[in-house]
Parts: sequence; structure tokens; C-alpha cells
Amino acid sequence: MFEGKRIGVVIPAYNEEKLIGRVIETMPDFVDRMYVIDDVSTDATSERVLAFCDSCGDRLELIRHEVNQGVGAAITTGYRKALADGMQVIAVMAGDAQMDPDELGKVISPVVRGEADYVKGNRLFTGEAWKLIPRYRYLGNAFLSLVTKFASGYWHVADSQTGYTAVSADTLRLMPLELLYPRYGYPNHLLVMLNIFDQRVKDVPVRPVYNIGETSGIRLKKVIPRMSWLLVKCFFWRMKEKYIIRDFHPLIFFYLMGFSLFPLGLLSGLYLFLHRILTGPVASTSALFAVFLFVSGLQSLFFGMWFDMEYNKDLKIK
Repeated sequence: MFEGKRIGVVIPAYNEEKLIGRVIETMPDFVDRMYVIDDVSTDATSERVLAFCDSCGDRLELIRHEVNQGVGAAITTGYRKALADGMQVIAVMAGDAQMDPDELGKVISPVVRGEADYVKGNRLFTGEAWKLIPRYRYLGNAFLSLVTKFASGYWHVADSQTGYTAVSADTLRLMPLELLYPRYGYPNHLLVMLNIFDQRVKDVPVRPVYNIGETSGIRLKKVIPRMSWLLVKCFFWRMKEKYIIRDFHPLIFFYLMGFSLFPLGLLSGLYLFLHRILTGPVASTSALFAVFLFVSGLQSLFFGMWFDMEYNKDLKIK
């Protein structure tokens, strides 16, 4: 237990036979239950976990998926089992030992003390991130973090791709877990859902851990387009659920104007620019109209974002 709270840790694992043992061995003593979710590994991940079961007893449980479902689905399985076992705070640590167990207390503390409903690690707080994280992954993470701010409404949150998180059992019970994205976009989708339910989210600095023998299954050329589309859909879903169905807000009008006028102005401007180069002069009134559409659309988008920030400022935990 940690300050009187029962702590469970969900460990999604897929082909982690090299490092899953390190994760289990270094787990802090205050963790009451560990749930390793083997998402149909093709190596000896399950065998490595079972080797620890005798020494760990009821503290360690292995759950095997019958069909590969993705890391998000594995976490969802772990969440449900932890809730059924009466865990009060549930953390997530990957099976590849990239999350420092010495920092788990810092990650769960705001949830344990009721200061936040959901806490996520942020590897970008320190200057080490640029040096330790592979550059292509750092840049991909930065891009997805920016889009996630827009989609989720948590403008203060960065490093959206980190899986080092903690959440209260009460918050998890609010979440329709069956709707969450089952693969790599899971943490982004969960942030969107947390915002819809007005849950308080806090970032805490954590140390990046790389080059310890881990193997990444992420291919940015495939992941970034797929996740960008997921976040676009999540944004409009959040607008509908939060600002139309649950509590109507005028920012909807600003976003509608922005998404209508901005692309019209941009396309009109490009058309007139090409016409000027390839054909000849354009009418000044046409140019002014294109500028009007562009500027009005851009201002509307900025107003929509500002209203969104103001509406969600109470969900920001310092």
C-alpha cells in the first residue's frame, strides 16, 4: 500500500522476454498487485513471468489474450482486472523496462492524495530528452503532442505518447473503456475521454530510459498518419459530447466559422497567386476578399482555442 491506498500496476507486454523480468524484480514494495497482460507474444514472455509467480505469490498475475488486440486493449484488460480486485490507484508501466520504477511513487502520489484524477509522466521536462530519445521519435512525439493538445483540450499536457501513467479507480469507473482505441493511440484517446468527463490531469517529470535492449514496434511512417486521423475524429467527438450534448458553448460557432472560412481563404489565395503568376493581374477586390476569408477564419480558430483553454483551466493541476 501507498499512504493507505491499494496500488495496482498494469504491465502490457508483447515479445518482452528480455526485459519483463527486470520490470517485475524492480517493482517497488508498495505495489499490491502486478498484472502482466501478454498480448499473444511469440517469444517466451509468458514463461518468464510464470517463473516469478512462485516467489511473488498473489502479488503477480499473468493474463493472456487469446488474440492479439494491441497495447491499448491490453491496458484495458489490466484496468478491468485491477478494478475487480479493489485496487484504488492503478498505474501503467511498459514491459520493456523503459519506465524507472524509482519514479513510480512520484507518478502515483497526486492521485493517491486526491490532487489529480490522472497523472502522466513527461519525459520532455528535462534537457535529457533531446539527447536520450532517438531524434525521429522525439520529433514524432512533439508533433503528436501538439495535435493531442488541440484534440483533448488539455493544453498544459505534453509528451502525450508516454505510457507511464496513474489513474484513480473512481475515474476509471466513469470511463466507457470498451470505446477506447485498442492500439498505439490509446493514451491520446484516453486524454480526450478524460476531458469529456472533466477529469483533472497532471504532468510529472520522468527520466527517459533508452538503449537497455528494448525493441520498438512503432513505425512512425504508419503511426503518425493513422494517429493524426484518430485525433481529428477525437476532436470532433469531444466537441459534440462536451460542448453540444453535455453543455452547449458558443466556441462551437467559432470553430465552425474557422473551419469554413480558413480553408476557403487559403484556397482562394493560392488560386489568385497562381493566376497572377501564370495568367496576369487579378482584381484587387478578389484579393481583399481572399484575405478577409483567411484572416477571419484564422481569428475564429484562435477564439475557439482560447475559449477551450478557458473552459478547461480548472482541470489543470500545477
